[in-house]
Amino acid sequence: MVLPKTKRNAVNRYSRYMLLKLDKIKATPYAVAAGFACGVAISFTPFVGFHMVLAALTAVIIRSSILASALGTLMGNPWTFPIIWPTILFTGRFMLQDEHVGKIDFIKTFKNLADSVIHLDFSLFASDIWPVLLPMMVGCIPSYILAWIISYWFVKKSMDKLAQRRQKLRNKL
Repeated sequence: MVLPKTKRNAVNRYSRYMLLKLDKIKATPYAVAAGFACGVAISFTPFVGFHMVLAALTAVIIRSSILASALGTLMGNPWTFPIIWPTILFTGRFMLQDEHVGKIDFIKTFKNLADSVIHLDFSLFASDIWPVLLPMMVGCIPSYILAWIISYWFVKKSMDKLAQRRQKLRNKL
């Protein structure tokens, strides 16, 4: 699928903007790239509402930038979740060899999840939420790993290029 030129320009502008924000973080290129990768990867988990906390914890564990991890979680947003959720659900179902191939209403599922938590109704959780959440938790693992590797590589390479440009400018002065 090829994006129209105006949408490509918007994506390119947003990418440049994000890289400039990442470049302002006072940390090593590894710490920034790994932190950002943690945030992007966490966006592929079904734990909506906890992405920033989980990204920060992951960043602390691998000794990377917490601020960059928070910026990375912005990759999970209302435009990307409709792609991410079905992908990790069906990947999880495939990995668990679950033949249940029904259409999932994610809005209803999240409403039921909120109701089960508010009313402490674990029977609702077991009957309506767990059959969707378990495959999503399993299915997010390959996406998490792939998203981490790709985003780390992209950001690290970009940060190194920005550092080289800065060094060339300093040498000219």
